Amino acid sequence: MLTLGVALAVHGFTTGNLGEGDNGPSTSSASLTTAVVGGGPVVNSSDLASPGLSPASRTIALTFDDGPSEYTTGVLDVLRRFHARATFFVVGKQVAEHTDIVRRMVADGNEVGVHSFTHPELGSVSAWREGLELDQTQQAIAGATGYTTNLLRLPYSSKVANLTPTELLALRRAGNYWAVFTDLDTKDWTRPGVPAIVAASVPQTGAGAIVMMHDGGGDRSQTVEALTVLIPKLQSRGYRFVTVSESVGLASPFRSAGVPSRLRGSVVIAAVRFGDLVAWLLSATMILVAALSVLRLLCLVLLARRHAHSRIDETADHLPTISVIVPAFNEEVGIAAAVKSVAASDYPRFEIVVVDDGSTDGTVAAVKSAEVPGLRLIRQENGGKPVALNTGIASSSGDVLVLMDGDTVFEPDTLRRLVQQLATPTVGAVSGNTKVGNRHGLLGRWQHIEYVIGFNLDRRMFDVLQCMPTIPGAIGAFRREVLEQVGGLSSDTLAEDTDLTMAICRAGWRVVYEPQAVAWTEAPAGLGQLWRQRYRWCFGTMQAMWKHRRAVFERGAAGKLGRRGLPYLLLFQVLLPLLAPFVDVAAIYSILFQNSGAIALTWASFLLLQFLAALYAFRLDRESPRVLWAIVTQQFVYRQLMYLVVIQSLTTATAGIRFGWHKLRRTGNLDAAPAPSTP
Repeated sequence: MLTLGVALAVHGFTTGNLGEGDNGPSTSSASLTTAVVGGGPVVNSSDLASPGLSPASRTIALTFDDGPSEYTTGVLDVLRRFHARATFFVVGKQVAEHTDIVRRMVADGNEVGVHSFTHPELGSVSAWREGLELDQTQQAIAGATGYTTNLLRLPYSSKVANLTPTELLALRRAGNYWAVFTDLDTKDWTRPGVPAIVAASVPQTGAGAIVMMHDGGGDRSQTVEALTVLIPKLQSRGYRFVTVSESVGLASPFRSAGVPSRLRGSVVIAAVRFGDLVAWLLSATMILVAALSVLRLLCLVLLARRHAHSRIDETADHLPTISVIVPAFNEEVGIAAAVKSVAASDYPRFEIVVVDDGSTDGTVAAVKSAEVPGLRLIRQENGGKPVALNTGIASSSGDVLVLMDGDTVFEPDTLRRLVQQLATPTVGAVSGNTKVGNRHGLLGRWQHIEYVIGFNLDRRMFDVLQCMPTIPGAIGAFRREVLEQVGGLSSDTLAEDTDLTMAICRAGWRVVYEPQAVAWTEAPAGLGQLWRQRYRWCFGTMQAMWKHRRAVFERGAAGKLGRRGLPYLLLFQVLLPLLAPFVDVAAIYSILFQNSGAIALTWASFLLLQFLAALYAFRLDRESPRVLWAIVTQQFVYRQLMYLVVIQSLTTATAGIRFGWHKLRRTGNLDAAPAPSTP
């Protein structure tokens, strides 16, 4: 990220968008001696009291500003065709991008002068900035040609008589340069047409002239075409087209650059090119991420709508026997509420099995104090959640196994709604709808929004595409025969729920989503706990994806998981979060160095799309949309936290580090959940 930031800072400086790059010159008159004002256009910046030098009669010194660019090649071709030479005042940034063109300028006998690095009005910047502008341009020229030059043209300058106070200040600070102004300013940058450019380039009869043109900074095709008319026209009148130095009788402006200067020049050139490359890659990345994100939102909404309109018959009364398995490790705070909520269910036939996995707090006492009739409590040494679940499954008798967490609260109709989907013979498991119970505070609201939009919309989409990758540990129903077929829960990954769901899909069963089977869960109450939870989820999901990677080549339900679900997880839960930091840096760069209004409009448009998708998701889940104001703040802390989790998880996985289970500290505060009643 530091390298990226440096590269973008270089790009911001070299594109002239940092500092005073877009400033125009002052229009007030300068304080110069009469000798200088009445002298020639080539001025010694170290002696501003002496008159400037004028070109000899019948000599034309064509000068070109703002290049090199793609049009410079055309200019050089015309000059070579008519055996003419010229002087090019180059922009350092352009030199770094077109070193081959600058080398050709020198090889063809033309002169090169400094025109600053980013084309600011040099008198409007600080002294150190002006020094940097001139020095970096010299280094770029040295890196490209092996020479330095003592010719200078100030950006935005024209005739000596029009020299402004800011330009005079810049000249005095520049040091030992021959500053080149002009006799004839063609104003070709306005693209007035070829005849107008030619007419503005013709001096008085017999007089010499320094003519200002441009080979960069825009479309210069008219300038190139005008040269094909101007040069032969004046050559037929006896004019010679020479360099600035030759026209005023100065020695060659070139000085051989030493090895250190050439090396520094090479570094400058490399830095500019690297910055340009990074900026281009970031722009492409932003476009790609934006396109994929919008496509994902559209798919989620459209498929969620299809899911909402393809509900099963809610009057069905599928009533298999159910065993509710509750693994518990140090769940003293919430376990009583969990088992009471299940016991208060309106379902006619079920049992509750709590497996205490070696708790060291008062979990066992809390279970007993709940006084739930028929509840069975199994105690074992700590072996982990998958082991505890398998113990409960083996000790239960129901045809359907409902697995829930010890911090979860069911609504009275949750069991009934959950198992209705199992009336379809091809359905092997059902995911319920997990809702955040402790949604007070900003962090709680962020997670509530994420659950409703991200998790539940995703599950609706996965249901329609028949590639459900995860049944959450908080609420899920499974046919007993399905769990026996896949061998129960595995400890191979940290996301045992994802691992199990993928195994069920690969066994040929369909996994569906029942949004009206609601379970209220306690989300992490602090950023540290949230980090540990999501780190485990993300790392475990990557493990499960790798474990079941062969599903990509399988058929049936397994193939749907492998060719629909796994690529979706890889793209939107791994790769895009990895690109998110670069997108953020690119957005900050664009705000600082480019059109911040356009960036703000783009961001606001994308946020509006998210908000509309969120409104639809909240409507489907019958949730109040009043909390959606937090979507805006979610973009600045929560989202960054989530993609940093992905980065750390991927780094851990790549390094082959074993990652242990993190137990979250429970508070028992489910402010949005219904209060469980005692049966």
